[in-house]
Amino acid sequence: MTKKQRLSIIKDLIEREEIGTQEELTARLNQLGYDVSQSTVSRDINQLNLVKTQGKSKKSIYSFVDSSMQTASPQVISLLKQIIVSVDSANNLVVIKTPGGNAGTAGMAVDQMHFPQIIGTVAGDDTLLVVAKTNADADIIVKTLKNL
Repeated sequence: MTKKQRLSIIKDLIEREEIGTQEELTARLNQLGYDVSQSTVSRDINQLNLVKTQGKSKKSIYSFVDSSMQTASPQVISLLKQIIVSVDSANNLVVIKTPGGNAGTAGMAVDQMHFPQIIGTVAGDDTLLVVAKTNADADIIVKTLKNL
């Protein structure tokens, strides 16, 4: 099995089933006859940009970051990539650090990305505060911004 095939199988599993841990995903792949290790699954999770979200059964499960939310122009995305110094979250709050005087620009760029998970943004001089709907939504925003 090639890596591309394995990633496709993982994607199908994540879309069909609620899988909450690397161990669960590894076991599920092994049940299907694919001999993979937990470390391989860990790398695959990172490559697929999977994040933890709330499942239907109230447990944390792997989900995909929705890349369709990035509706800002390539120039705006490029600018955002250049001015982000760091991105961190605390609960449902995302804090984006920029060089002095650039938080407003970062806010404009994030707003143009039309994240459905964002309630609002507040820019200072070098810090942009992003308020997400949930803690899991904040994780999605952080992962998306870090992977620009």
